[in-house]
Amino acid sequence: MTQTIQSLFTQPLTVVNVGLAAFAESLAEQQVNVINADWRPPKEGVPHLLFTKTGVDIDEVNARVVEIIQKGRPHLVGMGVARETIPGYHDKLILHAGPPITWARMCGPQRGAVMGALVYEGLAKTEDEAAELAASGEIEFAPCHHYHAAGPMAGIISPSMPVFIIENKAFGNKAYATQNEGLGKVLRYGAFGPEVYERLRWMEQTLYPALQRAIAQIEGGIDLRGLISQALHMGDECHNRNRAGTSLLLRVITPHLIATSTPEVAKAVFQFIDSNDHFFLNLSMPAAKAMTEAAEGPEMAGSSIVTTMARNGTDFGIRLAGFPGEWFTAPAGVVQGLFFPGYSEADANPDIGDSTITETAGFGGFAMAAAPAITKFVGGTPADAVEATLEMYEICFGESEAFSIPHFNFRGTPLGIDVRKIMETGILPRLNTGIAHKTPGIGQVGAGVLLAPEGAFVAAFERLRGIC
Repeated sequence: MTQTIQSLFTQPLTVVNVGLAAFAESLAEQQVNVINADWRPPKEGVPHLLFTKTGVDIDEVNARVVEIIQKGRPHLVGMGVARETIPGYHDKLILHAGPPITWARMCGPQRGAVMGALVYEGLAKTEDEAAELAASGEIEFAPCHHYHAAGPMAGIISPSMPVFIIENKAFGNKAYATQNEGLGKVLRYGAFGPEVYERLRWMEQTLYPALQRAIAQIEGGIDLRGLISQALHMGDECHNRNRAGTSLLLRVITPHLIATSTPEVAKAVFQFIDSNDHFFLNLSMPAAKAMTEAAEGPEMAGSSIVTTMARNGTDFGIRLAGFPGEWFTAPAGVVQGLFFPGYSEADANPDIGDSTITETAGFGGFAMAAAPAITKFVGGTPADAVEATLEMYEICFGESEAFSIPHFNFRGTPLGIDVRKIMETGILPRLNTGIAHKTPGIGQVGAGVLLAPEGAFVAAFERLRGIC
């Protein structure tokens, strides 16, 4: 026994710090191995909701919601033009990211993207004319999420834009998203101008037909859940880092691209996708949408699981599986991050985009531990990425069976954001995102991280509390 005790005290020590982070920082400065547990006492006055007034067991219905998300099998099965492909679409409809918003309340980059889309569609000759049209009431605006779609950043889908068609093979529902333009001065970041329109028209006239032909050759479509799972093991988190996902997509599609296009077109399409590491984002997002939307509905009444998180640059909004169609909102958050040369936080618009749908499906910012290199893009350190994922387990109902973290011995990613746990712990979802310039027409100026605004979760919890 004495020898055992002596050997214990000769081992290197690791300190576990519970409470103030400053203590952990002080130990780290002295080269002491330290693990900082971000613990806090439960919030006062927050009840633990177990049953609704009608007798619904909230844990039981939450388990069903998470199971449906787990069983989702999103496949890329085809492409089409928005007006002909998305159910209910019409020629005067513009879809946008985030919860519902009017032209009068739209932020700069979302206005810029709408103006650019109206010029691209030929509904206006100039951006000024487009702004007048947008303000006239002749154009209908609606969230992408109301049409089974998801759009990055401003999230604009206009009638002529080609869209990917994703089918959830397990449940038959479909989701949609546009093709990704790349980074910088692009429409989704609120930019407009000749080079933006030229790129969009090339994507419509060359990229889309080539991809459509290639996808049609792939029996059963492309298994996106499988690609996302592989990408997480290759250093992506499939929200702001998509290098592996884009490469895997190219491996699948290139033989069919070569077989169905001229050498010149195949080369141009390959080079465009290869030069745009974010191309896969516009597939990972609708894949997540198809998985989570299948779990929404009145039959899930009483569920506290978040199935949508979205931002329009003015408001941040969430939806719960058990309250289909209802939005709970708060002002959009301010992103802390890394800026391109010549820009700073003073230029940044508040958080924007539908891409946080990835977090609701168990990847994206919740899987940052799988993608430590993302910190070079959004700021922080690899240790921060690990800590972010560990913290998210505290507010999720379960863990993914499809997506796992190599660094955690292939533990499943946090899945099923539970509003109850957020309120009880005070821990908010951690997000990573791009940053758009607040002025219409400029585009991307950086990327960073932030916490989801608490107010939306408070509103959702109070709605749930009202039926309990």
